[in-house]
Parts: sequence; structure tokens; C-alpha cells
Amino acid sequence: ELAVAGFCWEVLGRIGLSRQDAVVSLGGGAATDLAGFVAATWMRGVRVVHVPTTLLAMVDAAVGGKTGINTEAGKNLVGSFHEPAAVFVDLATLETVPRNEIVAGMAEVIKTGFIADPVILDLIEADPEAALDPSGTVLPELIRRSVEVKAKVVAADLRESDLREILNYGHTLGHAIERRERYRWRHGAAVAVGLVFAAELGRLAGRLDDATADRHRTILEAVGLPTTYDADAFSALLDGMQTDKKNRSGMLRFVVLDGLAKPGRLEGPDPSLLAAAYSAIGREEAPNGGAILL
Repeated sequence: ELAVAGFCWEVLGRIGLSRQDAVVSLGGGAATDLAGFVAATWMRGVRVVHVPTTLLAMVDAAVGGKTGINTEAGKNLVGSFHEPAAVFVDLATLETVPRNEIVAGMAEVIKTGFIADPVILDLIEADPEAALDPSGTVLPELIRRSVEVKAKVVAADLRESDLREILNYGHTLGHAIERRERYRWRHGAAVAVGLVFAAELGRLAGRLDDATADRHRTILEAVGLPTTYDADAFSALLDGMQTDKKNRSGMLRFVVLDGLAKPGRLEGPDPSLLAAAYSAIGREEAPNGGAILL
């Protein structure tokens, strides 16, 4: 939040941090987002170095230079693009975090598999438990593949003017859920639900085949991620999606798939189509995968 950023600026002022120095983040996605934003705004830009300690930060938040803080208006609407001078990934840090953090981070890994690298999906499906084991050989390979995809996309489109939007697959609804939950849900949990919604939207729009759409729910549930949300929340979430950064001229825009590893855009879908897609995730009971939500 802005108050936390303000505290950081006060600290930088007290210690006299200059343009020859650097801000270093150590932690998860919230830490990298905040540190990047503080570094981008202090003296109009100083270097930042990230040391991510969660899976989500390693494969997503620390890579690509997007920074931001949350406000009542929405998630990451206040921020900047500020590439890190370096990112140091030490896989041993994953052995120090709860399993829930690794499960939550797997949502971004799975997203990457659907938009660009199906081998990621094959590796997870072959042994979901091995995919979650920080001491094994599968998780490091998943991290390497995910970072390679994101780095390639970011190199082609740093400021999210075109290609980089594909990295937001599943995030339109996901961000709306986070806002509705006042950011108490883990980002990965919200994105997981958003991925199932996006897959269903693609299916109902005639863009995505049934097998690939169904595969979303199956693989997410295999690693323990939620795939459902409050059935009565659609109207509130629809309002929340109106502030999504991908929107143009007041028109909702979604990243959908035209097939496995074939991301595209869906612009201005009819509200009835959105409601039908949401019915696939709406549940009266508590969301499944609830153990990793908070």
C-alpha cells in the first residue's frame, strides 16, 4: 500500500540512498513489487536487485520490471516499469517456505504452460507431487522454463503494449477476486480461478477446444489450487474487471486461447457470455482448495 511505500521512502531519505546505490528486495511478490516501485520513484529511479524467495516471485513478480502497489481502486494500478539490475534465484529458499506458497506459485507456472510451453503441463501432470518438491529435479526445470518464457516475452514488449498482455492470461478475473477479497487471497489462488474462467470463456466463444479447456481444471486441482468461487459474486467481479489495465475505450478485453500455446484476445464479449463462463466456476459452497487461499 502507499503508506508502506511512504515508509520506505522515509528510510531511504534517512540513510541517504543515492543514485549510485541500489534497493534490494528479499521475499515474495509483494516485496519485489514494492521494492521495484520504491526504487523507480526514489530520485526518479535507482537500481533494484531482487532476491525472490517464493515460487511466484521467482517465475513472475521478480522478472520483467513491472512494479506496483494496491489501492482501493484496484490491484497494481499505481506503478511503473523498472527493470531490475539483477535477479538472484536460490532454489534453496523454497525449502524455507510453507508448501502452500509453492502451490500458490504453481498457478503462474501452469499459466505459462498453457500460453507458451506445453512441456510444463506434461511435467506437472506426470507427477504433481514431484512438481511441488523443492528438493527434487522437476521443480527447477519448471522454474527454468517459466522464466525463459517470461524473459522472452518481456524482451519483445517491456511496457505491455502488445505481446506482453498474454502474460495476463487468467488475471482479469483473478485481479477482480483479489480486490473483492481485499487482497487476503494469495495471488496464485485467484489466478487459478481466473484461468478456469478464461478457458471457459474461450470455449464458449468458439475459440478453444473442449479437451484443452477441461485440462485447466484438472491440472490446477491436481496441485491443490482452487477452481471455484462464490456463485453470487459475478456482478461485483464484473464491476471489478472494469478497471483492468487491458481494457480499451471502456471495453473489456480478455486473453483467451485459440488452442494450446496459442494465446489471443477477446474484445468486448457480451455480458451473457461472461455470465455463462462464470457459471462454470460459481459454487454455493466454499471454494475448493481453500487451504492455500490465505
